[in-house]
Amino acid sequence: MIKMKKLFYILLLMPVLTEAQTFTLPQVQELAKTNYPAVKQKDLVKQTAAISIENLQKGFLPQVNITGQATYQSDVTKVSIPVPGISIEPPNKDQYKLVADVSQLVFDGGLTKEQKALHQLNASVEEQKVEVELYRLKEKVNQIYLSVLYLDEQLKQVQLMKNDIQTGIKRVEAQVQNGTAFRSNLNMLKAELLKAEQRVIELKTSRKGLIDALGLFIGQALQESTELTKPEAAALVKNEITRPELKLYGEQDKLISQQDKLITAKNLPKASLFAQGGYGRPGLNMLKNDFDFYYIGGVRFNWSLGGLYTKKNEKEQVAVNKKMVEVQKETFLLNTSTQLQQQQSEIDKLQQLVATDNEIINLRKTVTDAAKAQLENGVITANDYLKEVNAEDQARQALITHQVQLLQAQINYQTISGK
Repeated sequence: MIKMKKLFYILLLMPVLTEAQTFTLPQVQELAKTNYPAVKQKDLVKQTAAISIENLQKGFLPQVNITGQATYQSDVTKVSIPVPGISIEPPNKDQYKLVADVSQLVFDGGLTKEQKALHQLNASVEEQKVEVELYRLKEKVNQIYLSVLYLDEQLKQVQLMKNDIQTGIKRVEAQVQNGTAFRSNLNMLKAELLKAEQRVIELKTSRKGLIDALGLFIGQALQESTELTKPEAAALVKNEITRPELKLYGEQDKLISQQDKLITAKNLPKASLFAQGGYGRPGLNMLKNDFDFYYIGGVRFNWSLGGLYTKKNEKEQVAVNKKMVEVQKETFLLNTSTQLQQQQSEIDKLQQLVATDNEIINLRKTVTDAAKAQLENGVITANDYLKEVNAEDQARQALITHQVQLLQAQINYQTISGK
């Protein structure tokens, strides 16, 4: 009874266990994008930018500096003017000082703000570079996916050819038994059937290699029987390019503009509050030759004018960099538009070839059907029959090739335009 229950569960689960994996092109593209190692760079870029911005923000925290020194000097200030009743003792030649300086930045000319914006824009540029790389991955995945579909269609065609050859074998076998045909004709057909079997082996081996490669891209172990759904050709939208490279050029332009703002900010004056507390000998009172505590507080103003010498050249360099990005963008748009035009021409050509292929196949099929009847009646030989079968096979293979090429051209058009 227990064995029967186990058998029942095995039979119940068998359809689930043997169900073939099925994927669509968008699913494979998304899985490959998620699994691609470069995608991890986006998080690393964000973390780096966050750390840099946090460090910049700490520039507004009070800055504490502690210094100390002990000196011995060859001479000291002395009051040599005699004052009746007053004796002014000169300071010791060994002097000591321990000072704590606390500074609070009040105004930095907007430098910190511009530096933070620069880090954020730089992170955006680096993230967009990753997006561009991931988009190029899409082209590789498309190529493998369509190659598998091409082999699937080839396998279907080989099966059709095998069916035609097997039909011929059955008819010639009957003729051999009746003594109306030579066995050599039968052997010729059987040899051709074996060649078709060899072709199946080659196609399946190539398909397995592509499926394994696709599995590496998406990070899954794919079965040899994995099925890929044939994508529908989307309607083409002309003169509309939405590639991630365009966003990259936009982010680079923003980054360069921010560098211009940074040049201005770093040449503005800075102001801060400060307080110093110290202990030493002498203190602030130079005439008191004892260890003493003291403090100083105030406002510190700083304006470095050295940057003004190079400010003009730095801004000119920024302007040149902006023009370079614009030229790169224009070049990219020109090349992309050219590629789209070429793909459109390829699509138009392949659509005409597919239509012609269908007409050729219809004509070849009528010839093959007639050849079957002639073979059965002994009017033609097996060799003549095979010529017609092979001719129809070549026509169908041409159709398969042109159909997959057409689909690839349509998908390439969408990919090139950024869809």
